[in-house]
Amino acid sequence: MKYTTLPNTDTKVSKICLGTMTWGNQNTEAEAHQQMDYALEQGVNFFDAAELYPVPANAETYGATEKIIGSWLKKTGNRSKVVLASKIAGGGDYTAHIRKGGLNKKNIKEAIENSLQRLETDYIDLYQLHWPNRSVNVFGTRDFPTDTIKSETENYFEILETLQNLIKQGKLKHIGLSNETPWGTMKYLQAADQNNLPRPVTIQNSYSMIHRSYEAGMSEVSLRENIGLLAYSPLAQGVLTGKYLDGNYPEGSRGDLYPRFISRYKNEGSETAVKKYLTIAKKHNLTLTELSLAFINQLPFVTSNIIGATKMDQLKENINSINIDLSDEVLKEIEAVHVAIPNPAP
Repeated sequence: MKYTTLPNTDTKVSKICLGTMTWGNQNTEAEAHQQMDYALEQGVNFFDAAELYPVPANAETYGATEKIIGSWLKKTGNRSKVVLASKIAGGGDYTAHIRKGGLNKKNIKEAIENSLQRLETDYIDLYQLHWPNRSVNVFGTRDFPTDTIKSETENYFEILETLQNLIKQGKLKHIGLSNETPWGTMKYLQAADQNNLPRPVTIQNSYSMIHRSYEAGMSEVSLRENIGLLAYSPLAQGVLTGKYLDGNYPEGSRGDLYPRFISRYKNEGSETAVKKYLTIAKKHNLTLTELSLAFINQLPFVTSNIIGATKMDQLKENINSINIDLSDEVLKEIEAVHVAIPNPAP
């Protein structure tokens, strides 16, 4: 395994992070425990969760993923071996079963206490804001929602001050953002710097070979402000494994069970790009999965690459990607496809 640190901290994390959003839905507790056992054995010390998980989110399964992680930590006593990340859900209709009001002092304190209880731990290493209070063009939306911009309230100071108090209480160590824009990220950094409040150290946004919009603005923020990307959906919900090519939806796959989750990554442009990337992978004796993950692992603004799997063979292949170094030739071939078909997935 390869390691780095969360930016501006001495917290050592593996370059591969274990994603958990299928646990409690597509994966049983026993399967999730097996994944955590294997990942830790392979040197993966960074696990990412959220109060929202598993996904698809609903009232019946709310918090199940954190409970599964908590039962594993209690059973194994491995809390000190793991850098544990989780997230507070943002506001909106999608999270009405959790709470209302979005990100504010009351909701943050409530969310932290509930997550700590489910995780059976006294602290969370990295606590992230799952998405902004305001409307932004994420989750497959290309265009900015201009009709909402004048009606939204900014409360960066309230959020950061609340998180600072929780850090002082020992319940959190570091904070991060997720699904943020360059403007939103800079507003948080500005509020932190001007008021001596904790700076976000990471941002968790979608990034893959068919969705590289992070490079338009956010990568510069990452490099100049030292806020590292935790790349999620690096395989574009499985589209970059090649298993959905030519209209295929393998039985039991995420695309088969929940087609709307892969729809943002699956279109004519993406299909063409994926076929070209598959050709590159075969040419260099790699799987498309290995090519896709190894590409992200080597990017200078990436702190960790969040992989997820429902089956153990998938997990093993994903983790093994850290051992693959792409040559300049391969990187040039990838870039040629990107130039021809830039960001086909929104």
